[in-house]
Amino acid sequence: MSFTIYLGADHAGFNLKNILAEHLTARSFVVHDLGSHTLDPNDDYPPIAALVAESVLEHAGSFGILVCGSAEGVMIAANKFSGIRAGLGFSLASAQAMRTDENANILCLPGRLQLVDDPLAVADTFLSTSFAGEPRHLRRLAELSDIEEQV
Repeated sequence: MSFTIYLGADHAGFNLKNILAEHLTARSFVVHDLGSHTLDPNDDYPPIAALVAESVLEHAGSFGILVCGSAEGVMIAANKFSGIRAGLGFSLASAQAMRTDENANILCLPGRLQLVDDPLAVADTFLSTSFAGEPRHLRRLAELSDIEEQV
Protein backbone atom coordinates (compact mmCIF):
# COMPACT_ATOMS: atom_id res chain seq x y z
CA MET A 1 0.00 0.00 0.00
CA SER A 2 1.82 3.11 -1.21
CA PHE A 3 -0.26 6.20 -1.87
CA THR A 4 0.75 9.77 -2.41
CA ILE A 5 -0.26 11.91 0.55
CA TYR A 6 -0.45 15.71 0.51
CA LEU A 7 -0.05 17.25 3.96
CA GLY A 8 -0.91 20.76 5.04
CA ALA A 9 -1.31 22.65 8.29
CA ASP A 10 -1.41 26.11 9.76
CA HIS A 11 0.51 27.07 12.91
CA ALA A 12 -1.96 25.23 15.16
CA GLY A 13 -1.39 21.98 13.28
CA PHE A 14 2.27 22.46 12.46
CA ASN A 15 3.68 20.02 15.03
CA LEU A 16 1.17 17.26 14.32
CA LYS A 17 1.73 17.65 10.55
CA ASN A 18 5.45 17.13 11.05
CA ILE A 19 4.83 14.03 13.19
CA LEU A 20 2.45 12.70 10.53
CA ALA A 21 5.01 13.33 7.77
CA GLU A 22 7.63 11.31 9.62
CA HIS A 23 5.17 8.53 10.47
CA LEU A 24 3.80 8.21 6.94
CA THR A 25 7.22 8.35 5.31
CA ALA A 26 8.36 5.52 7.61
CA ARG A 27 5.32 3.53 6.39
CA SER A 28 6.53 3.98 2.76
CA PHE A 29 3.96 6.55 1.67
CA VAL A 30 5.05 9.25 -0.77
CA VAL A 31 4.53 12.39 1.30
CA HIS A 32 4.40 15.94 -0.03
CA ASP A 33 4.42 18.59 2.69
CA LEU A 34 2.65 21.63 1.24
CA GLY A 35 3.15 23.80 4.29
CA SER A 36 3.35 25.58 6.50
CA HIS A 37 7.08 24.98 6.49
CA THR A 38 7.82 27.25 9.43
CA LEU A 39 5.92 27.83 12.64
CA ASP A 40 4.29 31.21 11.98
CA PRO A 41 1.46 32.25 14.32
CA ASN A 42 0.17 34.62 11.63
CA ASP A 43 -0.37 32.06 8.88
CA ASP A 44 -3.90 31.17 7.77
CA TYR A 45 -5.38 27.78 6.94
CA PRO A 46 -7.47 28.57 3.79
CA PRO A 47 -4.53 28.85 1.34
CA ILE A 48 -2.95 25.68 2.72
CA ALA A 49 -6.23 23.76 2.53
CA ALA A 50 -6.61 24.97 -1.06
CA LEU A 51 -3.14 23.70 -2.00
CA VAL A 52 -3.87 20.27 -0.58
CA ALA A 53 -7.34 20.08 -2.16
CA GLU A 54 -6.01 21.12 -5.58
CA SER A 55 -3.17 18.58 -5.36
CA VAL A 56 -5.54 15.74 -4.44
CA LEU A 57 -7.80 16.67 -7.36
CA GLU A 58 -4.86 16.85 -9.79
CA HIS A 59 -3.42 13.46 -8.80
CA ALA A 60 -5.96 10.65 -9.00
CA GLY A 61 -5.68 8.10 -6.22
CA SER A 62 -3.90 10.46 -3.85
CA PHE A 63 -5.11 11.57 -0.43
CA GLY A 64 -4.73 14.65 1.71
CA ILE A 65 -4.36 15.24 5.41
CA LEU A 66 -5.00 18.70 6.81
CA VAL A 67 -4.45 19.94 10.34
CA CYS A 68 -5.55 23.15 12.06
CA GLY A 69 -6.57 23.95 15.63
CA SER A 70 -10.02 22.36 15.52
CA ALA A 71 -9.87 20.67 12.07
CA GLU A 72 -13.14 22.42 11.25
CA GLY A 73 -11.58 25.33 9.37
CA VAL A 74 -9.48 23.22 7.03
CA MET A 75 -12.42 20.86 6.49
CA ILE A 76 -14.71 23.73 5.47
CA ALA A 77 -12.04 25.21 3.19
CA ALA A 78 -11.22 21.89 1.49
CA ASN A 79 -14.88 21.04 0.93
CA LYS A 80 -15.26 24.21 -1.16
CA PHE A 81 -13.58 22.30 -3.99
CA SER A 82 -15.80 20.18 -6.22
CA GLY A 83 -14.67 16.58 -5.96
CA ILE A 84 -13.21 16.91 -2.49
CA ARG A 85 -14.80 14.99 0.34
CA ALA A 86 -13.02 16.06 3.52
CA GLY A 87 -14.03 14.78 6.91
CA LEU A 88 -13.10 15.19 10.54
CA GLY A 89 -11.27 12.16 11.87
CA PHE A 90 -12.07 12.29 15.56
CA SER A 91 -11.80 8.51 16.04
CA LEU A 92 -10.85 5.28 14.31
CA ALA A 93 -14.54 4.63 13.62
CA SER A 94 -15.06 8.04 12.02
CA ALA A 95 -11.97 7.62 9.82
CA GLN A 96 -13.16 4.20 8.70
CA ALA A 97 -16.73 5.35 8.03
CA MET A 98 -15.70 8.39 6.00
CA ARG A 99 -13.70 6.10 3.71
CA THR A 100 -16.15 3.19 3.42
CA ASP A 101 -19.31 5.28 3.13
CA GLU A 102 -18.32 8.68 1.67
CA ASN A 103 -15.12 7.76 -0.17
CA ALA A 104 -13.44 10.71 1.58
CA ASN A 105 -10.17 11.83 0.05
CA ILE A 106 -8.99 14.28 2.71
CA LEU A 107 -8.67 13.59 6.43
CA CYS A 108 -8.85 16.60 8.74
CA LEU A 109 -7.31 16.41 12.19
CA PRO A 110 -7.25 18.90 15.07
CA GLY A 111 -3.90 20.13 16.31
CA ARG A 112 -5.25 21.60 19.54
CA LEU A 113 -8.10 19.29 20.53
CA GLN A 114 -7.83 15.80 21.91
CA LEU A 115 -9.18 13.01 19.73
CA VAL A 116 -10.93 9.88 20.94
CA ASP A 117 -8.08 7.86 19.39
CA ASP A 118 -4.43 8.53 18.61
CA PRO A 119 -4.14 10.78 15.52
CA LEU A 120 -1.51 8.53 13.92
CA ALA A 121 -3.82 5.54 14.30
CA VAL A 122 -6.69 7.61 12.86
CA ALA A 123 -4.54 8.47 9.83
CA ASP A 124 -3.50 4.82 9.43
CA THR A 125 -7.14 3.72 9.55
CA PHE A 126 -8.17 6.35 7.01
CA LEU A 127 -5.41 5.34 4.60
CA SER A 128 -5.91 1.58 4.98
CA THR A 129 -9.69 1.60 4.51
CA SER A 130 -11.23 1.22 1.07
CA PHE A 131 -14.47 2.65 -0.23
CA ALA A 132 -17.21 0.02 0.07
CA GLY A 133 -18.77 0.96 -3.28
CA GLU A 134 -22.20 -0.27 -2.24
CA PRO A 135 -25.12 0.99 -4.34
CA ARG A 136 -26.49 3.16 -1.51
CA HIS A 137 -23.12 4.89 -1.11
CA LEU A 138 -22.74 5.39 -4.85
CA ARG A 139 -26.26 6.85 -4.98
CA ARG A 140 -25.45 9.30 -2.18
CA LEU A 141 -22.21 10.40 -3.83
CA ALA A 142 -24.15 11.02 -7.05
CA GLU A 143 -26.60 13.14 -5.05
CA LEU A 144 -23.70 15.15 -3.67
CA SER A 145 -22.43 15.72 -7.21
CA ASP A 146 -25.90 16.96 -8.20
CA ILE A 147 -25.81 19.45 -5.32
CA GLU A 148 -22.33 20.66 -6.38
CA GLU A 149 -23.62 21.32 -9.88
CA GLN A 150 -26.47 23.45 -8.51
CA VAL A 151 -24.20 25.69 -6.48
